[in-house]
Order: sequence, then structure tokens, then C-alpha cells
Amino acid sequence: MSEPYDGRAIANFVLDLCDSMGVRVTNLSLQKIVYFCHVWSLVGLQKPLIRHKFEAWEYGPVLPYLYREFKAYDRSPIQGRATQLDPFTGRKRVVPYQFAADTESHLREVINFYARMRAGDLVEMSHVEGGPWHKVWNHKGHSNPGMQIENSSIAEFYSRAHRPSSVQ
Repeated sequence: MSEPYDGRAIANFVLDLCDSMGVRVTNLSLQKIVYFCHVWSLVGLQKPLIRHKFEAWEYGPVLPYLYREFKAYDRSPIQGRATQLDPFTGRKRVVPYQFAADTESHLREVINFYARMRAGDLVEMSHVEGGPWHKVWNHKGHSNPGMQIENSSIAEFYSRAHRPSSVQ
């Protein structure tokens, strides 16, 4: 697979790794963990991890299609995996993932750090004043269609931020 990736593939990797760690993940937590995987890929690997843009929603950065995929779980831990339509069979199948070694190593470090935090703490971290979400959510214009958070804004802000020591 070539980068950047489908956010559903990243989400499935997060969910599988968290399951192996015994960590239960809600839709809210998943959105923030996937966001921080993308953040630190932009900064540490100098490339976007996910091909789609995050949007600024009330509780932080969100990939809308990923939210819709897992919204039925509400605040409960996610038990399923993100799916896609198989063009040959017309049936839904779990979105597969396969990453380059540097990407997988990066993902493991980021997930190991952020997956142990409470959802509320992750929201607070993504809402940091002056950060990419904050600037889009609190925009000064009359409209901000899509409320999209630009990768350049993410990279600029987090390249100046203190990176967790376990996330390189």
C-alpha cells in the first residue's frame, strides 16, 4: 500500500493493537488516537499518514467517515472493525492494513502513548489553545465550510510543541 492511507485502515490497526494491549477504545478515543498518529507522522516522518483531512468538531478533530463507521457504539468500547464494500462481491469486508516498517513502528509508539489516556484528556489535548483544531473551531470569519484542519497547520503547530518522549 502506498501512503497516505485510508483512515479506516489506521483505525483498524489502532483497534487491533489496543485489543492486544487490553485497552478498550471508544469512538471518541479512537478519533483522537488516529489524529495524534497523523500529527506525529506529519512531524516525525514528514509525511501525511491519512489521505483525508480532519474536521474540527465540538469534541476535537474528526474524520467524519470514521465517526459514521463507529457511531453505533456511542460511548461503549468498539467491538467491530471498519469495513469497505468489496467491488467484486458487493459485500462488506474489513479494511485491511499493511504499513512500511517505519510507519508501523511510528504507529506503535504513538498508540502505546495515547491509548492509555482517558477520552476527556485526549479531547483536552486536541483542543489546546492556538492549536490547529482551536484555530478552525474558533475562526473569525462568517463561515468555514467543512471546518477542515489543514495538514500544514498541524505540522506547523506540532513541530513547535513538546513531543512526548516515547513518541519519536
